[in-house]
Amino acid sequence: MNDTTLRVATDVGGTFTDLVAFETGADGQLKITTAKSDTTPPNYEAGVLKVLEKGGIDPEAVDFMAHGTTVVINALTERKGVPVGLITTEGFRDILEIARGNRPDFFNLHYVKPAPFVPRHLRTEVPGRMTYLGKERHPLDLSGLPAILDMFRAEGVQAVAICLLHGYANPAHEKAVLGEVAKLWPEVSVVASHQITREWREYERTNTTVLSAFVQPVAARYLSQLDEGLKSRGLQKSPYIMQSNCGIDSLAATSKIPITMVESGPASGFWGAAELGKLINEPNILALDIGGTTAKCSLIEGGEVKIMTDYWIERSRKSAGYPIMVPVVDLVEIGNGGGSIARVDDFGKLHVGPQSAGALPGPAAYGKGGTQATTTDANLWLGRINRDYFCGGSVEADMTAAENALSVLAAKLDVTVDDAARGIVRIANDNMVNALKLVSLNRGHDTRDFTLLAFGGGGSMHAVALAQELQMNKVIVPAAASVFSAWGMMMSDLRRDYFATQLMDLTEGAGARIEDTFAQTEAEARATFEAEGVASEKISFLRYGKFRYQNQEHTTEVPLTGDITDASLDKIAQEFHAIYEKEYTYRLDAPVEMVGIHLVARAEVGKLTMAPADLGPADASGAIKATRKVDYALEGVHEASIYDGDALKPGMAFTGPAIIEDSGSTVVIHPGNQVSVDAYSNIHIALEG
Repeated sequence: MNDTTLRVATDVGGTFTDLVAFETGADGQLKITTAKSDTTPPNYEAGVLKVLEKGGIDPEAVDFMAHGTTVVINALTERKGVPVGLITTEGFRDILEIARGNRPDFFNLHYVKPAPFVPRHLRTEVPGRMTYLGKERHPLDLSGLPAILDMFRAEGVQAVAICLLHGYANPAHEKAVLGEVAKLWPEVSVVASHQITREWREYERTNTTVLSAFVQPVAARYLSQLDEGLKSRGLQKSPYIMQSNCGIDSLAATSKIPITMVESGPASGFWGAAELGKLINEPNILALDIGGTTAKCSLIEGGEVKIMTDYWIERSRKSAGYPIMVPVVDLVEIGNGGGSIARVDDFGKLHVGPQSAGALPGPAAYGKGGTQATTTDANLWLGRINRDYFCGGSVEADMTAAENALSVLAAKLDVTVDDAARGIVRIANDNMVNALKLVSLNRGHDTRDFTLLAFGGGGSMHAVALAQELQMNKVIVPAAASVFSAWGMMMSDLRRDYFATQLMDLTEGAGARIEDTFAQTEAEARATFEAEGVASEKISFLRYGKFRYQNQEHTTEVPLTGDITDASLDKIAQEFHAIYEKEYTYRLDAPVEMVGIHLVARAEVGKLTMAPADLGPADASGAIKATRKVDYALEGVHEASIYDGDALKPGMAFTGPAIIEDSGSTVVIHPGNQVSVDAYSNIHIALEG
């Protein structure tokens, strides 16, 4: 009898595909396996199968598998979806063109809005009208639908998006169109807005539906090929798919609405940070994920990750971007990572990012033809990265190319090569500090009340410097930090977020209406889960309300507990005032109104339970493999002890300056930092002072 349990998570990134496997034996001992392999576009499933093979994982032995992927965001940004036809309410075909007036480059008289994903000749109308209250004003007329579909076929349309006016309030007309399209053209991919979101805002809802239709055939094909490839090698159950809301969902459900996994990679990392925080009694965390191209950060308070639906892709100082109204972890992303290129502008000012050298040619030190200095080249030159153990020893660092690239910048700045490298590291750190401030100080949070948890290939290299700048007291680098996003999937529940617009004043009778809306939505969620074989007793709910001062534009979310009654409305209003004031620094003497509900439905379907190891002796001298001079930029050059990360065991402790190296990451320990290894093999760094 085999009592071993094997849980596996894979994460497809832009450059690498990561794997984390947890094998629990009959004796309760946990074996952790990690692996990386190259991502293989456009056949991403090949990279997943390859990393399983590289990690020595037999799919037939896997009891539970979770999977995250960049397929959706890549298809959107690279415009590799399919031709889409839009069906909307008569008079509203140009809503994608009109968009919003809040252009970012406001004083640019030549500003051009981003082009809609659907050209005008493929945007069609049907008569019929719902009011914002969900009542039918004009009956739906589908007599012209056959001609619309004939035109779509002739134009090569492969996916149909349906978004009718006020479909969030009453989807009856959308359901009728959806049914008729399925009847007249059963082989076409089709999605309606009510299947994705029940929130108002017509432009955002329409664009979300269009983008979901755009990627649906691509994502469905990928997930199908992945499922077939895994099952042909013996996997018993389809993998669960990581969602942007920090939960996982079934492969079948995700295939129908793949837009929900648009940010599945970052979401899993931040969820992992929250779950790890609960495990080690660190509920307030600033989570930082630094990869090769970008740095992402999110704030976790009280162990909870904030989820939002005001998400945009391709938004910048010069472009409005495109809204996607699906639940996504609240994060800030900047173009600063290991491959970020340093340059000197016409005024002699040094910049780092957002342009990246990518994986090819990559940093100059990769020896693949790169000639521009990057953050990685600077870290190598300063001794922060081991030139003799570059990329875990898999790449021989081309220090001549790195020196040449840095010398070009040094000449332009009229400084030494060492000073140019220090400048790159300091500016990269400043960029990341500003991103961390956006999710913390700018929203009324004191960073001294939080612990910085850093992961990704580059997170631990910059974490201490960032924490010092923000006056934080502690940094934690999780075990297997370079593949932490995959680890986060193993800690995720089956999760779906339900939103419903319900505009009302907090007056007599509102309590019963709010409670009824939650009850109906909970019944819908429970029925959906139970239809997929999830036992009722495993399902739990979290309630949130979206509130605003009367007639304001946007809302603030408030957690709700217990049954909602008229007696609880005053308490809810006071909580709204407090949350609003914390984020915006003031409150108004104005009526509060509810705009809608947010219901989180969760169920455990294989979540990993971690057991602590016994703490051993504190002496870590046996893990020292060398010493070398390391330039800490602000603290000068120090002789640092170099520790083998794989040799550090729970209970060990030491003091910086030091460097911890393993095959996937480098942890830079500054002078005076107190380091300890906890019972889960995470590295805790207490900052001096």
